[in-house]
Amino acid sequence: MITLPGIDPRMIANNLTPFEATHPGELLRDELECRNIKQAKFSEQIGVKPSLLNEIIKGKRGVNTEMALLLEAALGIDANLWLNLQNAYNMQVARSNDSLMKRLSSIRKIAATL
Repeated sequence: MITLPGIDPRMIANNLTPFEATHPGELLRDELECRNIKQAKFSEQIGVKPSLLNEIIKGKRGVNTEMALLLEAALGIDANLWLNLQNAYNMQVARSNDSLMKRLSSIRKIAATL
């Protein structure tokens, strides 16, 4: 997190959290569209079922290590980028879960007394 004297760190652009988490599938969809590659053809090229690729693109399934490596081989986009995007998405979704945040708060209070 970036901090500057006298400025609320939440108001610095690099520290802002998007209102809605961006799933890596959205970026994959955009990349395929920019390259004019059809989903069916791409799924065939990387050896996965079209339904699997479509679930990732629609944000219903995450990008795992194997998929990230397949995307890297096919698109030349580093596998770590795909995994980092998925991790950031997972973290933002978890942090927007009020029930989980209350639970974490309770745990932190107990841990502080230990």
